Amino acid sequence: MAGISKSPTGIAGFDELTHGGLPTGRPSLVCGTAGCGKTLFASTFLIQGAREHGENGVFVTFEERPVDIVANVASLGFGLDELIAEDRIAIEHISVDPAELAEIGEYDLEGLFLRLELAIDAVGAKRVVLDTIESLFSAFSNPAILRAEIRRLFDWLKDRGMTTVITAERGDGALTRQGLEEYVSDCVILLDHRVHNQISTRRMRIVKYRGTAHGTNEYPFLIDEDGFSVLPVSALGLDHRVFDERVASGVPDLDAMVSGGGFHRGSSILVSGVAGSGKSSLAASFVGAACARGERALYFSFEESAAQSVRNMRSIGLDLQPWLDADRLRHIAARPTFYSLEMHLAIMLREVTRFDPAVVVLDPISAFLESGDRMEVQAMLLRMVDFLKSRGITAVFTHLAHSQQGETATDAGLSSLMDAWILMLNREMQGEFNRELYLLKARGMSHSNQVREFVMSANGIRLLPPYLGESGALTGSARRAEEARLRRAETERRHEVDRRRRAAAQRMAELQAEMEASAEEMRLLDETEAAYQRQAEADATEMEASRKA
Repeated sequence: MAGISKSPTGIAGFDELTHGGLPTGRPSLVCGTAGCGKTLFASTFLIQGAREHGENGVFVTFEERPVDIVANVASLGFGLDELIAEDRIAIEHISVDPAELAEIGEYDLEGLFLRLELAIDAVGAKRVVLDTIESLFSAFSNPAILRAEIRRLFDWLKDRGMTTVITAERGDGALTRQGLEEYVSDCVILLDHRVHNQISTRRMRIVKYRGTAHGTNEYPFLIDEDGFSVLPVSALGLDHRVFDERVASGVPDLDAMVSGGGFHRGSSILVSGVAGSGKSSLAASFVGAACARGERALYFSFEESAAQSVRNMRSIGLDLQPWLDADRLRHIAARPTFYSLEMHLAIMLREVTRFDPAVVVLDPISAFLESGDRMEVQAMLLRMVDFLKSRGITAVFTHLAHSQQGETATDAGLSSLMDAWILMLNREMQGEFNRELYLLKARGMSHSNQVREFVMSANGIRLLPPYLGESGALTGSARRAEEARLRRAETERRHEVDRRRRAAAQRMAELQAEMEASAEEMRLLDETEAAYQRQAEADATEMEASRKA
């Protein structure tokens, strides 16, 4: 932003959220309760500044010893000890013991300024961390002197152009115990570590950032083996790319139900249905088809392990193990209750960013309903949908329905967010359950509105057109029985036609014989009549001759 210079922190997601990082040459306050990640945030800011941006730094600690700080970040691979050995980062441990201090006249922080200035000059620092500043408060019993000295400290850091991070403990009903936010007004960051229903969640909020635009919502953040990372997921919009390219589902009969064959790349596809209707099998078919095309696929399972999924899919002729071995498919399994909704979202987005897949499966999203209320689940999944669309990733979401009646509604209210919706049901008929598939929605594509029988076998998945009788669509043995009845009826019909055709032919032959006999009789009559006439003429001639004689 114009007029505001910013220093990148190197914290994934945070710099994007703040459009550049922390204000350069100004102090920023990072406050929160114990264990929320304040020191790790400050350490990452300092270490990444020295490593990635050539800005050396000074870490002033009032509580932990330098050796402890080095050990704490060693597991993250930061190599703080190497930066210290190269004189790119200096650590100053200042222990404040109230028993050794006494306010006499104009007691101040001059000693701190001297040590800080020496450390800054020694490494040519551009960045400073003060962790945590509450430890200084024990040296003062007069609040007026305390505030004056804190203000003087911040002004001193500003005058030297130090980009500074000050950590502070959160107070009761206030951001800090001593009201530091009124002094550090350029940027105030609140870290929160809360526990709800025995599930912990870490969230960040930028309370204040003077002179620049920034996100104002709460954002989940992670602390894991990769350090501190923030995902500004709620800042995502609807400016995602639209594709005309089609991708196959792995089930040719399903692709044939859509004009043009297959679904648009980057689509969000909801597969909902009752237990055992084949949702996971259909989702795995999307994954197998993507891997067969040479693309990457990421499968998030909240019910089955990778080994269990591989074993189950082999029963329908789909072997996922070669794709896992080739690292073309990555299977990540976690119980929904293991993390909070925000943590699940943050982990999923991080894994998608790392693996860069073309197809992502979440199986099933309904498992999250036990981890939060409906609105929280919908908000989390909406963020996931937007994120995947922004990267052009085809997403398949499975959802467990709890009714066999086929209601076209989802508990998480996601149907309106999806580009395509496939409904799968188990129908009871004549003492057996048969699977049915309905393609309820496919945005931007004409598609079949007919029900299909969903058949799984060792040869894969097939969709069969059911028999549409007077009582509705027949599937399974009812369809086969009806087809057998029709075949028998057709056979009987053909036999009756043949019998009547033979009878007609026989009658025609008989009539033909009668006609031929009648014709012969008429011929004989004609010949007899002609002979009679000739004989009569001869007799007449002979009689006339005898009279003349």
